[in-house]
Amino acid sequence: MVPLAAAQPAAGGTAEIVSLLLPFAIVFVIFYFLIIRPQQKEQKKRQAMLDALKKGQRVITVGGIFGEITDVKEDTLTLRIADKVEVKTTRSAVSQVLK
Repeated sequence: MVPLAAAQPAAGGTAEIVSLLLPFAIVFVIFYFLIIRPQQKEQKKRQAMLDALKKGQRVITVGGIFGEITDVKEDTLTLRIADKVEVKTTRSAVSQVLK
């Protein structure tokens, strides 16, 4: 003879799944607001800075080179780093714009 409790299916199956997935959902939401969202904001800010580069601005490259933009092409810049010394670099090599 089979006990009555063993013959009936579990009634709380969906509640068990929700209680198992809820901690993962909470961790993902925390991860999103603490890591992903701020990083996306920073990327947009950097891209706006790179798109706004123009001739005459003083910049610092990611390699630490200070220079003045003398020419702007689609994806490349020409920087004057000393008298009669110019180097070509990509826009993405600019770390910051000096005021």
